[in-house]
Amino acid sequence: MLDVSSDQQQSEEDEAPPMASPKPDWRIRERLLLAAKIVGAFLLLPYVLVLLYALPFVRPVSTLMLADLALFRGYDRQWVSFEDISPTLVRSVMMSEDGQFCAHGGVDWVQMRGVVQDALEGEATRGASTIPMQTAKNLFLWNGRSFVRKGLELPLAMWADLVWSKRRMMEIYLNVAEWGPGIYGIEAASRHYFKVPAAKLTRRQAGLLAVALPNPITRVASKPGRGMQRLAGVIERRAQAAGGYISCLYG
Repeated sequence: MLDVSSDQQQSEEDEAPPMASPKPDWRIRERLLLAAKIVGAFLLLPYVLVLLYALPFVRPVSTLMLADLALFRGYDRQWVSFEDISPTLVRSVMMSEDGQFCAHGGVDWVQMRGVVQDALEGEATRGASTIPMQTAKNLFLWNGRSFVRKGLELPLAMWADLVWSKRRMMEIYLNVAEWGPGIYGIEAASRHYFKVPAAKLTRRQAGLLAVALPNPITRVASKPGRGMQRLAGVIERRAQAAGGYISCLYG
């Protein structure tokens, strides 16, 4: 006797369509979502670190310091509190790098508009980077000019300026700024170039260190050329006449 039910079942199984495998586009979406979460975490991390760095006992390091460590080069940085830095040096750096430091909220929009206008007109652009912007770049970003970096830098600078006091901002900046290959912070720079602590810098030494900041690799504070000496003299005079410009630091 033929087993009809068994043959019929076998036939139905043979005719049943194969089970569909997961669609490839679903896997792609999952990977894109994971990548977006990772990117978002990296973008959010600096904003969290800004909150952490507001604590006075935290001593941040810059991306350049981390790069030196990763490449086994090491670096020299001796953290020094704001109160132990020569006021002459603070005034000199401020008047050299960001004269409106006490007045703006992280970005000098007047200077920024001028740079954008020059760029649109095809003219050579001048620098408009404030101390908060430079601090954000040093702590979280990279060197070099690019619209991507600038786009990340601006909101970070405003956030840091909102969270930190001006004194804390200046303290962090002066402790992470690069003053030569492997030389970071004003204490290490003062001792390396002039054999004195940051608290004992003279007006001329402070002026030379301030002038060296925009290009610390080629401008050596202890071996200034004629042009560097002239610029240091200009910064000395500006620092002496700083007056109300530094009210947020020594008010």
